[in-house]
Amino acid sequence: MKKHVAVLMGGWSAEREISLRSGKTCAEALARLGYQATHIDVGRDIAAVLATVKPDIALNVLHGRPGEDGTLQGILEILAIPYTHSGVMASAVAMQKDIAKTLFRAAGVPVPDGVVASRFEVAKRHIMPPPYVIKPLAEGSSVGVFIISADHRHPPQELTRHDWAYGELVMVENYIPGKELTCAVRGNEALGVIEIVPTVRFYDYEAKYAPGGSKHLLPAQISSFVYQEVRRLALAAHRALGCRGVSRADFRYDDRTDGLGGLFCLEVNTQPGMTETSLVPELAVHAGITFDELVRWMIEDASLNR
Repeated sequence: MKKHVAVLMGGWSAEREISLRSGKTCAEALARLGYQATHIDVGRDIAAVLATVKPDIALNVLHGRPGEDGTLQGILEILAIPYTHSGVMASAVAMQKDIAKTLFRAAGVPVPDGVVASRFEVAKRHIMPPPYVIKPLAEGSSVGVFIISADHRHPPQELTRHDWAYGELVMVENYIPGKELTCAVRGNEALGVIEIVPTVRFYDYEAKYAPGGSKHLLPAQISSFVYQEVRRLALAAHRALGCRGVSRADFRYDDRTDGLGGLFCLEVNTQPGMTETSLVPELAVHAGITFDELVRWMIEDASLNR
């Protein structure tokens, strides 16, 4: 008898709509594979809902909080429901960009220089010479991100809005010009490397998820030496955080620099998108793994104490 899988999606983060799309796509794959699937739009009563549904496995396709920061993982541990992707600690650490960068540095994974500061302080003055990037300390999918170019006279005043929803602290880090690269890890294997070419000003939320928002070059148009280094660093970052299952590491590569000096890891996504335009399914197909096979692998990989 096939296992009963709860597909956990939606939630209340800024990435809710994308999570619903990821969940729908995964649920369709589970149906094709013959699993019993229950769609759950995660609310604050999720513990009670799961206790009633009693699934064998939880397929976690929430993006952002509470599905990507360790909160949902903790509930699943308490309820003893095996789940996909990373566990409590790795999820929490990956979501906190400053802590993750400390672990990356310790593992020899290069990261851009940066500082953490109050959003109000950052709005007052340039706290580092432009160009630089401002990003929320604990959000995903490029929400709340600003790129401050050299000709910006003042920092963005949107940071002081009363309805700012991305936390009181932000990370400010050097802007790395050049190519946007990403690499997926499945278990202990790094897949290929995609170069992302936005058709808008940068690879923000819209570019990631709107049809035609970006072009994906697979394999990335970089030297084989840099290509393999991105794969090595993606796996090193995955392991440095203690990730499990599937993750995706994002990089910038300044190709005007000789060798590997222009390559930097920006972050690791522990709950990467699983929509029709998402990067991980595309990388899997390039490696000869169909979408359904990827979903099946995630279900078979599910466990507790991750």
